[in-house]
Amino acid sequence: MTKSLLVILLASIGAATAAAGSSPDAAELAKMAGRLAPTPLRVDLSRLSPGDRKAVAKLIDASRIVNDIFLDQLWSGNRAEYRKLQADRSPLGRARLHYFWMNKGPWSEIDGYTAFLPGVPATKPPGANFYPEDMTKEEFESWEKGLSPGEQESAKGFYTVIRRDASRKLTIVPYSREYRADLARAADLLREAAAATDNATLERFLTARASAFLSNDYYDSDIAWMDLDAPVDVTIGPYETYNDALFGYKAAFESYVTIRDEKETAKVAFFSKHLQDVEDHLPEDPKYRVARLGAASPIRVVNELFAAGDGNHGVATAAYNLPNDDRVVQQKGSKRILLRNIQQAKFEKTLVPISKIVLSPEDRKDVDFDMFFTWIMAHELSHGLGPHEIRVGDRTTNPRLELKDLYSAIEEAKADVTGMFALQRMMDTKAIPGGAAEERKLYTTVLASAFRTLHFGLQDAHARGQAMQVNYLLDKGGYVARPDGTFAVDFGKIKQAIADLDHDLLTLEATGDYAGAKKMMEKDAVLRPEIRKAVDRLAAIPTDIEPLYTTAESLTAKTGPPRKRPGGPAKPPVTGR
Repeated sequence: MTKSLLVILLASIGAATAAAGSSPDAAELAKMAGRLAPTPLRVDLSRLSPGDRKAVAKLIDASRIVNDIFLDQLWSGNRAEYRKLQADRSPLGRARLHYFWMNKGPWSEIDGYTAFLPGVPATKPPGANFYPEDMTKEEFESWEKGLSPGEQESAKGFYTVIRRDASRKLTIVPYSREYRADLARAADLLREAAAATDNATLERFLTARASAFLSNDYYDSDIAWMDLDAPVDVTIGPYETYNDALFGYKAAFESYVTIRDEKETAKVAFFSKHLQDVEDHLPEDPKYRVARLGAASPIRVVNELFAAGDGNHGVATAAYNLPNDDRVVQQKGSKRILLRNIQQAKFEKTLVPISKIVLSPEDRKDVDFDMFFTWIMAHELSHGLGPHEIRVGDRTTNPRLELKDLYSAIEEAKADVTGMFALQRMMDTKAIPGGAAEERKLYTTVLASAFRTLHFGLQDAHARGQAMQVNYLLDKGGYVARPDGTFAVDFGKIKQAIADLDHDLLTLEATGDYAGAKKMMEKDAVLRPEIRKAVDRLAAIPTDIEPLYTTAESLTAKTGPPRKRPGGPAKPPVTGR
């Protein structure tokens, strides 16, 4: 997130455009958009009750309002730019509108947030629109030190923005006031959805979340979300902090409207029973281990029907682990949502083609979707493992606050590596089927997936964490770069290399060691020559997918009169398809 740490991976189109200092034309924009492969999402709704079908339609409409809020959060000029693009019916205007909507702003996310429209900032402001664009980190830190303890907590909290008052001094504004009109509309729709559903836990969550939108207190609704157990599984509100590249404090609004995959949820639910055993054996100083994890953390496997806001721009989310409020995590644990249809699409359209370039023919046979799915599940489980409440000097704090802008990359890397460690532990203890064949699938699939992530570009926190992992494991001998440009796993060294890396990452978080994290990221969160060459060879492969919400559009079209969508075109432009 800190710009000094970014090694931006520009695809050839983006690089040529940047070098020329001009905006791409319609043909170039079509090629840029084509790097995200259009993927229709059709989801079976036949098992939903009539009430739940009505609730889903209301949730989709509420999610479109989340798109509007996220536009405001990403950049202060977003809504005006969007209206201007909607009015431009030329081929170039339509191409710009399409790519703008894919990125939810005028910067190409997979090109390091470089501008593709004229007359906008060259790159996304580091603090997005959570802070004044002219505010420096030093100004915030100096101002924040003069606040009362309660005000300091609010200034650094998830649910406030920082603005300037009439005298140009910094001031704290709660989300409930900053986005009042949109949140009131969304709250009404959530209440309508709550009235329609016949599931008590869904009704409870939606009612609580509607209240939270207006009160700015999300604790009770986060607890209700943890208890949500319904065929319709919805996540809506401010959650992830990736877009705050200044401090990692501020949560962006997102929404996922999903349908539970009961069969797959039942299959993976048992994993949560083994979390304490994994925690008890993490490769770290025993004093940092959590003696008793929070309540059993639910795992949900779902199929995505509709996503919005921070949940639908650039690279598509394959899974998430929420909430991020440490009070809730300590009391209830966290919930893991695995988006199976998104993962399947990514695997087929990106990972399999990538494996044909970065792996030998012999190793490709070990790239396996079930293992890919299982590892992503283990990654999400691993966010709940390791340090959450820590002591630094005489202060009680947490890794997020101490590692600041580096936290997201370090935490994503920790979850990747701890996920591999956890699966290896469960194979060793016979909790899940193991053996040499399964180990080959695990480590080979993860290696191929590393290049899928690096293909995103290092502006992404996951990708920076992934680059750090690959370089570390190459240095330890767990990965091997071959002369022909392919990569392989050394199965005699990989387990110890994974344990060593997990130890280092867990220790950084347990000690809140910002300087150590910065040193590690500066050394390894880069594309070394042999990795860059491999990534460059992936140029013709889609970077990711562009979800097309086929079932969602059909459902909402049938539940009311045609209307202009407030959060984007009902049908995406054909440019680039």
